[in-house]
Amino acid sequence: MSAETHPQPLTHTCAPSGAARLARLFTLPGVYAPQHDTNLLTRCLRREAIDENTTVVDLGTGSGALAVAAASLGARVTAVDISRRAVLTTRLNALRNGLPVTVRRGDLTEVLPDDCCDLVVSNPPYVPSPSPHLPRRGAARAWDAGTEGRVIVNRVCDAAPRVLRPGGTLLMVHSGLCGVHATLDRLTRLGMTAHVVDRAYVPFGPVLKSRRAWLRRAGLIDDTETQEELVVIRAQLR
Repeated sequence: MSAETHPQPLTHTCAPSGAARLARLFTLPGVYAPQHDTNLLTRCLRREAIDENTTVVDLGTGSGALAVAAASLGARVTAVDISRRAVLTTRLNALRNGLPVTVRRGDLTEVLPDDCCDLVVSNPPYVPSPSPHLPRRGAARAWDAGTEGRVIVNRVCDAAPRVLRPGGTLLMVHSGLCGVHATLDRLTRLGMTAHVVDRAYVPFGPVLKSRRAWLRRAGLIDDTETQEELVVIRAQLR
């Protein structure tokens, strides 16, 4: 699919301190702490028409940053994560911010009924890894996503239409390294109208720096690249 098929997004450079201003948050060890991608997706979330009648699901909630942001806008929010520590962290962060968030432990949408929400937000694991296998424990569980970085991204794409009501929306952030057009094409085949609504370029973090040689061998970066492209994809169920 050509780039001309999809509207061109806004482009920003995220400030490192942006995520810290999302809410009063903390993370338990092993839980993904809010970073550039969280900040970028939260900015897009705040552009949506959200009020007390909006039901939001945060898939792979991690620290609960997105769930808390949605609840602060008045939405009725359910946050889901497979990690026990993430579930506990999200519950504590919702309490700390005085916001009602329902938190469930489960694998993506398995704990949710069909047609249950107006908006799905997700910051899934998306970092390409030398191993095709997903880690079963440890901090890398929050970012490693197979050799193409798409194992969980594909599952979020496939799961969102089931839980969204007609006309509902998916907002998902991921790295340009794992294939923007692959996500747009997949969502289109699933009956959604999808396009990139925001992007940012951020310096390689410790994980990508440690994998620079492998990423070059895999053809995912060249010798001169030092920044990662982050994109937010918005898809509406037709």
